Amino acid sequence: MKHTLLLATITTVIGSAQAATLNVYNWSDYIAEDTLEKFTAATGIEVNYDVYDSNEVLEAKVLAGNSGYDIVVPTSDFLRRQIGAGAYQKLDKSKLPNLKNMDEALMAQAERYDENNDHSVIYLWGTTGIGYNVNMVQERLGDNAPTDSWALIFDPANAAKLADCGISVLDAPTEIIPAAMKYLGLDPNSTDSDDFAKAEALLTTIQPHIRYFHSSQYINDLANGDVCVSVGWSGDIYIARDRAAEAENGVEISYTIPKEGTLQWFDMLAIPVDAPNPDLAHQFIDFIMDAQVTADITNYVWYANANAASMPLVDEEITSDPTIFPTAEVRDNLYAATVYNSRQDRVITRTWTKIKTGQ
Repeated sequence: MKHTLLLATITTVIGSAQAATLNVYNWSDYIAEDTLEKFTAATGIEVNYDVYDSNEVLEAKVLAGNSGYDIVVPTSDFLRRQIGAGAYQKLDKSKLPNLKNMDEALMAQAERYDENNDHSVIYLWGTTGIGYNVNMVQERLGDNAPTDSWALIFDPANAAKLADCGISVLDAPTEIIPAAMKYLGLDPNSTDSDDFAKAEALLTTIQPHIRYFHSSQYINDLANGDVCVSVGWSGDIYIARDRAAEAENGVEISYTIPKEGTLQWFDMLAIPVDAPNPDLAHQFIDFIMDAQVTADITNYVWYANANAASMPLVDEEITSDPTIFPTAEVRDNLYAATVYNSRQDRVITRTWTKIKTGQ
């Protein structure tokens, strides 16, 4: 009897220890240096933190099931598709008192991907645009380089002149193909096969001038001067800029939202349907929505957030930057992501493979 009691006690202790570990899967370079440490200090919950650099990698894990993660951060259009596949559990909003801090207008925009925000909360948001090495681009294209336009890389003549210093493009077909359509004057949300073909034709013309397609390598390469133009995510470009400044290597990086318009995306905190520790996941989401915690993350990664209460705590250099928090005029020219069905997704995948391989 004593042995049975002792075994039950040990089992309870082990179970509690396991329950006090949260498993998070997030984008690379996407959280403040001390966020996890502060969460553990505040809650006693340890965090296993893994990173990825593409929605496709995350999607493969959550749709396969048994990922072992309690928190994941899909981008809005992928989130919607994954909700349809039953990948996420509904949030218990009674456990999220800090929801009161969130910007109602931005959360309403996110509802197009998640009705009533039932399964998710905005983590950070931003745009897909162009990061470039100011001096290298000027040397090759002159003072009138179209740095405010997709023409900087989508015009084959410009791409050819920039090829020697290095062009990188996100390995993100659902972002780059619509951007090409927008540049061509087409509807970026079109699912017409003819429009896909026109985007493919355009991107194929510049493919020989692109050094690589990757969704995280460009941060360091841009900072080090190893590439001179990167189609990338807004905050990542700012990370590259800051790393170059810290290195004092003479590299000057700028970011631009193309005048033709670009994608506005939301990265969302969500709990997989089979998360081992959903209660801990709710604690983490609520912690992230604390005004100071959110502000600290934005101040570190230079991505916009949707936490209205955090705005007075965010550095003015960030809140006043129209490439991070765009003006109303620029916002009017941003577009939402298209949620493709399975047939359209197959077309996009085939098209992207042909573009990347040049075949």
